[in-house]
Amino acid sequence: MKAEDFDEKFELGEDLTNDLDFSKARRVNQVLKRVNIDFPTWVVEELDKEANRLGITRQALVKVWIAEKLNKAA
Repeated sequence: MKAEDFDEKFELGEDLTNDLDFSKARRVNQVLKRVNIDFPTWVVEELDKEANRLGITRQALVKVWIAEKLNKAA
């Protein structure tokens, strides 16, 4: 597919999933580094409640909240 055709499909909001090769896809600047954080039990319980309400894991919730705070601070 030519770039012009791809751009046109994108601009029209068409699904491009079948036009992409994800076999070598990677996320730039997404090297993971494990950290441990100790929270009081009540914080973990509240995190779990919110994560369950949103239908995501506790870890995902913490990642999203920290990323949002860092983006606001930038």
